Order: sequence, then structure tokens, then C-alpha cells
Amino acid sequence: MLIIGKSQKLKIGRAVDFGLYLTDGKEEVLLPNKYVPIGSKIGEDIEVFIYTDSEDRPIATTLKPIGEVDDLVTLKVQSVGKFGAFADIGLEKDLLIPFKEQDGRLEEGRNAMVKILLDHRTGRMIGTTKVHSFLSKDTVGYAEGAEVQLFIWKETELGWKVIINNSIQGLLYKNEVFESITTGDERGGFIKKIREDGKIDVALRKQGYQGVKDMSQLVMDKVVENGGVLLLGDKSNPEEIKRLLGISKKNFKKIIGGLYKAGKLEISDFEVRKKD
Repeated sequence: MLIIGKSQKLKIGRAVDFGLYLTDGKEEVLLPNKYVPIGSKIGEDIEVFIYTDSEDRPIATTLKPIGEVDDLVTLKVQSVGKFGAFADIGLEKDLLIPFKEQDGRLEEGRNAMVKILLDHRTGRMIGTTKVHSFLSKDTVGYAEGAEVQLFIWKETELGWKVIINNSIQGLLYKNEVFESITTGDERGGFIKKIREDGKIDVALRKQGYQGVKDMSQLVMDKVVENGGVLLLGDKSNPEEIKRLLGISKKNFKKIIGGLYKAGKLEISDFEVRKKD
């Protein structure tokens, strides 16, 4: 059985001028010439992805899509038209996300978290950004301190709801973010805390000793890049520290204090200098 929206192995049944017809033993689907691997022979098996063309006919391709039916993936919106938004899924034909399936209007050029579905009425693949009900609540496999991929999903008063590893919801607190982020962004991050109720707090930087160590290296790198002097010190404006280093003034003071004790920096009110 040919399955729309899924990869599957089919047998090369016959050749025509414009491609190969593949079969599962009952049905046939065309693999156009531009996707036919060199050296393909009748009777061989080939792995393809099945979707529908502009006339809603099943078609095969050897292109690998960003996601398949039932997958939750990040896609970039290519355009917005009469019936909805169209997102790049890695195929010639963009994926339609109908207006009724949008959790807030999508904009061209922005990323969206999309659940890929099969519209059984039309037989086409479509997407939805109403993904809340598809997110897992199972924290098994996640551990505090683990490195993860974050999709910045929705802004709230506390910060940003994020989707962790395209799977489970987390929260990134606004008062712990010292760089510019916006919904649709993707960021590397870390599991900060898994609460008793199963909710997950995340951070953009490592926590604890390793996080301080990494930020210390960040400060030293900036000092070296600027010829051994960085025009930030104990009395510098917190916003200026955030703009230049992406960290809080509290952490900055802790870091330069540690580097001073280690004999690596000289500190004054408005600058730090690499110690010879």
C-alpha cells in the first residue's frame, strides 16, 4: 500500500520516457527522471518518499524531507497565501499550514513548530501549529544539566515557553536571558530543573561550576580580542555588560573577581585589563 507522507521501499516496476514506475505489488507511483539514481535497474528496491503533486496525484521522490507525517518539526515559512502559510519541508512543493490550523498568524521568513498531518479528506499532507496536545509530558530521558535544543515557542510574563528537542514543553525565565531572542528562534540550551510536577525549567547557559568556567573563558576571550583591555568594570552599567557579553552584572562581577584572584586580570571601576 502506498502511504502518503511516509518513506518506504518500493520495487522498480517499469521504465517510461519521463521516469520509473515503482510498485508495492498492487499500486504504482511515478518517480520522475530527475530523482532516478544513476544505474537504477528494473526489479531493484528503492527507498522513496511519497507525497502529492500540484494536481493531488501521488508522486515519489528520493529527496529527504525535513519531516514526515506525525513528526513535530521546525519549519521556515516561505510565503502566506489565500488558504494559509506555506513552509519549506525540503521538497519541491511547500507544506500548506491552513489558517484554521494556525495558533496565531504565521509570517513569511519566520520559523514555526509544526506537526505534520495527513488530511484524510483530500489525501494531502498539511501542517498545524496547534501543537500543544501533541507535546509529551514524559520527562524520562531528561536529566538536569543535559544539553538540549530549544525552540522559542511563546512569550509569557515570566519568560518564554519553549519546546525541548521537538518533544516536550519547558520554560525559559526572562530574568535569566541576557541576549536578544524572539519567538521562532532556535537555541542550544540546558535542563536547569525538573520540578516535582513534571515541568521543566531551562537555561541558555550551563549552570553551576561549569557554567561559571565557560563564562570566565568568554570574558577572557573578549579581553584578548580587545587588545588586552575591556572597557567594563565594577561600576559599569548592567545594560552595557549585557550588550557586550550577554551576562548579568552579578555574574560579571563574580567572574572578574575570580579571574583577579587567579592572577589573570587587573580590575578597576570601568575596565579590566589582562595581567602580564
